[in-house]
Amino acid sequence: MLLTVLALIPIYLMHQTSAKVSTKDKARLMLIGVLIAIHWVCFYGSIKLANVSIALVCISSVGLFTAVLEPVFFKSKFVWNDIIIGLLSLIGILFIFQFDIHFRTGILVGLISAFFASIFTIINKRLTAQHNTQTIQTFEMIGGLFFLTLVIISINAYQHTTFIIPTQTDWFWLIILALVCTVLANHLMLNALKKISAFTMNVTLNLEPVYGIIIAIILFQEQKQMGKGFYIGIVLIAISVLLQMIRVMRQQIHK
Repeated sequence: MLLTVLALIPIYLMHQTSAKVSTKDKARLMLIGVLIAIHWVCFYGSIKLANVSIALVCISSVGLFTAVLEPVFFKSKFVWNDIIIGLLSLIGILFIFQFDIHFRTGILVGLISAFFASIFTIINKRLTAQHNTQTIQTFEMIGGLFFLTLVIISINAYQHTTFIIPTQTDWFWLIILALVCTVLANHLMLNALKKISAFTMNVTLNLEPVYGIIIAIILFQEQKQMGKGFYIGIVLIAISVLLQMIRVMRQQIHK
């Protein structure tokens, strides 16, 4: 997250507008950054406790969380089609949960990660109407950085763990992760939220497990750890993504 902040600050300064961001708004953005940091910690914790594929599949539940929470945040009516599509993803996760018992802790942590991802996406949907993308990204990442720094210091003081210095190869992948997978990806997501709902955004992100798992199978041979329930779950999640894409396309046609 430090690399992400270092990359975002000059971008923010170059795109600064005449409208100043109040201290209160900066504090709000930084608090949302804490939610993002918790999401990240839980996501990587799910990978450690289970594996890459399981962690990615759990992210698919973000659609159901959003279908339930978005109307609560915006005080709007529940869209039952959204909830049904979200439930389809959840059923897929339950198939994986039922058949792969030894991954249950990793799945639970992954679901917590998805819950926080849903919350900050919903909040960011409203913020995109108030601030530009660079402002939102920069202060959220700064808030996340402060939070993670405090967590690391606290854990180190309690457990007396040794800080691991990244190797040259680690630095290369960390830079790719910061610039491409975080700065660029978040920039595109925030811009997309200006035009689509938080639910559509999160259901679209359900495609991430599909290509992510393909990569995990190629790099880590994780298919050896998966049972039939895993593949049934993946099919159900893929169907939920397809259904939402069809809905969005029909809505665009009728406009």
